[in-house]
Amino acid sequence: MQFKRIKRPISGVLLLDKPFGISSNAALQHAKRLYQAAKAGHTGNLDPIATGLLPICFGEATKFSQFLLDANKTYQAVFRLGQTTSTGDIEGEVTGRFPVNLSFEAVKQAMQRFIGPISQVPPMYSALKFQGKALYTYARAGVEIERAAREVTIHSFTLDAFGGDELTVTVECSKGTYIRVLAEDLGRALGCGAFMQALRRTRTGGFEIGQALTLEQLEALTPEDCDQRLLPPDCLVSGFPKISLDRESAYYFRQGQSIWLPKQQNAGVMVLYDEKHELIGIGEVAPDGKIAPRRLVVQNTA
Repeated sequence: MQFKRIKRPISGVLLLDKPFGISSNAALQHAKRLYQAAKAGHTGNLDPIATGLLPICFGEATKFSQFLLDANKTYQAVFRLGQTTSTGDIEGEVTGRFPVNLSFEAVKQAMQRFIGPISQVPPMYSALKFQGKALYTYARAGVEIERAAREVTIHSFTLDAFGGDELTVTVECSKGTYIRVLAEDLGRALGCGAFMQALRRTRTGGFEIGQALTLEQLEALTPEDCDQRLLPPDCLVSGFPKISLDRESAYYFRQGQSIWLPKQQNAGVMVLYDEKHELIGIGEVAPDGKIAPRRLVVQNTA
């Protein structure tokens, strides 16, 4: 499909199934070119060797992308037992080989130790920044940077299949979780070492991989059909209370002014619409009881 070269102020959310072998940014730029979007961003990095759900926000939807960045994620992964690598995944050099003699039950019991809040030390081969540069740039230069452990939460960790030296697992976890590190830590707990052989993200927040399109599928669609596959920007904040404002209140809220609504029972973040049910943005109840604007969309582009 081809678009005119002019950048379009298009807004919405594309659920992309990122392919193996390219970075999340490369996938983002590809989708941005296909849509000729003026503004775009993704909502959670996937390494080049990982595939799966990569929500991409265009235009006004980028203002709400943080809610997906903060959301829980679900992954299906393959761990290889009996070996360790320099990167914790299949891209690294093998640094150790160990015998594997484990039962299905022994592996399941070891996995149970990782459910709940756990501490992880971010890997050197990661995009985390130190003094303005990604950690992987130091790692490639042979420089080790001290990293502080941080707490993440493993909500569920299930063993889907186990054969020989290979595990297939499903992990539901909080943001910031490194599945590579989980593989290495499980390998240590089992006494045989492990690394991550494959990774696929299947869920982000309320979105499922079955809703996603591949780049090849997008390229086969007409521009009109591509636009139809975009979800509205407010899909990113669908879990918050919704409030419809009258014309006067909507006007002042769009100007960035706090408003007061009688009999307002909600607290925290809420999504606000005008009398035509067009998205205005999100607000939050301030200490004085008024709803203060937090993110506003540009009118007639949402």
